[in-house]
Amino acid sequence: MHGHEQVVYCNDAATGLRAIIAIHSTAMGPALGGTRFYPYESEDDALADVLRLSKGMTYKNALAGLDLGGGKAVIIGDPTRDKSEALLRAYGRFVESLGGRYITACDVGTVVADMDVISRETSSVAGRSEPHGGAGDPSVLTAFGVFTSMRACAEHVWGQATLRGRTVGISGVGKVGHILAEHLVADGAHVVVTDVNDAALEAVRAAHPEIEAVPSTEALVRAPLDVYAPCALGGALDADTIDALSARIVCGSANNQLADDGEAGLPERLVERGITYAPDFLVNSGGVIQVSDELEGFDFERAKHRVEGLFGATSAVLRRADEQSISPAFAADHLAEERITTVGRNGPYLPRRR
Repeated sequence: MHGHEQVVYCNDAATGLRAIIAIHSTAMGPALGGTRFYPYESEDDALADVLRLSKGMTYKNALAGLDLGGGKAVIIGDPTRDKSEALLRAYGRFVESLGGRYITACDVGTVVADMDVISRETSSVAGRSEPHGGAGDPSVLTAFGVFTSMRACAEHVWGQATLRGRTVGISGVGKVGHILAEHLVADGAHVVVTDVNDAALEAVRAAHPEIEAVPSTEALVRAPLDVYAPCALGGALDADTIDALSARIVCGSANNQLADDGEAGLPERLVERGITYAPDFLVNSGGVIQVSDELEGFDFERAKHRVEGLFGATSAVLRRADEQSISPAFAADHLAEERITTVGRNGPYLPRRR
């Protein structure tokens, strides 16, 4: 199971709950990772997804400098049809049964309000609303983290930590992409955007008429860009896209940007084309930094200061990649593994008995 410490199947006949919680590693502390509510075609598909995602959270949390391990959960079902208060509370009781080894938060198919419901059964939950002691929507600090990492990339490539005078293309201007565009405009960048949602495009251009819109992601990646920021769906970087890009930097908030999870030579292909790729699991970690701050009693300024640390973390990844002549994707993995090895505990995290 890819080195996982624990995999838990959760079934509650009364509510129809079918879920899997995967704890990959608690070497750095309790495992933090969101709950995905998704209509998987089979239980095997759900298991494969939760194993992959939980391992990714171990690396993300370690590289972000958090004293937290990696975990993830999936609830099998259609959130628009199957989600209910009773089901979420049953799920919360399963989370509580792990005694603090796993802390859940939002992911695809779950929202802040769901975390509020789950928190009625367990204290091992983050990403709650402000009235319930949480941080609320993590989009603000996620976008700020992407912008911070992008500035580090700019310093690495052009010698100055600014996007002033550069053309940045953003694919996807939902909550995170919209806020990222605002940071870039304020920094003096020329911003080009696209989105399948016309309302999202209209909203960003209403706020900033100087932003240019193009009809599709295909048109965007073929436009003359300095930076490409994928901020929508995963799999944004396949071989054809990499070959078409004129951008010198790829830095965006989308998860799993490499279409094959780093196999088949895509990281090397980026290097060969002279494109600096900022690994997505580092760049978009502002959100997990925000929700993790709830564990100490959320303070926005403290969380923002921690997100500012992504500048140094991104710079370290790019330096390591150059020093060892490897891709930034592999350099990020190496740095995360080094932190886990040198700082992490031997054996699993076991919370103190109350």
